[in-house]
Amino acid sequence: MFLPRKLLQWRRPAQDAQALGGRLLRSSSSLSDPDDDPPFTWIPKHPSRAPSTPTPPPKPKALAGKIGPDEPAHSDLPFDFRYSYSETDPAWRPIGFREPTRFSPFGPGRLDRPWDGAAAARVGEDASGDERSREEVLGEPLSEEEVAALVERFRHSDCSRQINLGKGGVTHNMLDDIHNHWKRAEAVRIKCLGVPTLDMDNICFHFEDKTGGKVIYCSINIIILYRGQNYDPKRRPDIPLMLWKPLAPIYPKLVQNVAEGLTFEETKELRNRGLNSPPLTKLTRNGVYVNVVDKVREAFKTVEVVRLDCTHVGTSDCKKIGVKLRDLVPCIPILFKDEQIILWRGKVRQEHSVSAQCSSRPQ
Repeated sequence: MFLPRKLLQWRRPAQDAQALGGRLLRSSSSLSDPDDDPPFTWIPKHPSRAPSTPTPPPKPKALAGKIGPDEPAHSDLPFDFRYSYSETDPAWRPIGFREPTRFSPFGPGRLDRPWDGAAAARVGEDASGDERSREEVLGEPLSEEEVAALVERFRHSDCSRQINLGKGGVTHNMLDDIHNHWKRAEAVRIKCLGVPTLDMDNICFHFEDKTGGKVIYCSINIIILYRGQNYDPKRRPDIPLMLWKPLAPIYPKLVQNVAEGLTFEETKELRNRGLNSPPLTKLTRNGVYVNVVDKVREAFKTVEVVRLDCTHVGTSDCKKIGVKLRDLVPCIPILFKDEQIILWRGKVRQEHSVSAQCSSRPQ
């Protein structure tokens, strides 16, 4: 018995499966080729580059051992270059050096001035045709209103044109910092701290002498340095920079075993008396010492030995304070112990005070 053709539809799925498999095979082969995938763009692994201009031949590299310029720098500044101008005296002659004098802090072969261990002395005549005198650069003196306006502009603590002066004092590289500020401002604010504040007049002198500017304001430890009306940044002096801080030379001993004019027993008795006396004042680290000299002078009118409490100040700063007080008061440092400074007014000062008292008595 034969069934009608319409009842044999269940045999067609096999033929359809074969046709579907062929279509899938063809589609899989087409997907394997990226070029046959229309929705996406084929990105080659090595894209072609546009033709570029030929690169120039490489320049010869500099010599590896060459660290200095071709020619040494020259400066027309009429003074010897030192690390610190306010904290060193040219009259002090060192008795030794902590590093070889052939090592210049300006670098090997970078400066035409020889380094002697403490300073780079100028060589020959340093006069230049383009150099202008200090009076010509400063120009006409400022009026009181102009000075008051500059002071009001630069004296505040939020001033952006500020340089901090520390225990190094007026250093050589600070001169370059001042001229860099003078490019964009008429004056610069300088905040002084530490040992240099014992003698603010000395700091003002060296700022004016080494930069050619003028101090228009000095209050306690704040200085405002004016550049001058005719200052031209393009004609600023050439200031070669120090690449590192040189080690301080060795100077003669500050405190002698026996004070001048006394015996050993008298010196020992003065030291014990100073250590047991109340401190005249207490100094802090990197503080402001503008009134210390006057306090010591006033104290020496009534006492013979003075003690300064310098706890946490540091041994190095204690000795620097003693050296400055020796020259400014004047007096004789007789002991540095446990960050305590013992000062003796000396016999000469004692004789002057006695003679003054005798002359002041009524006859």
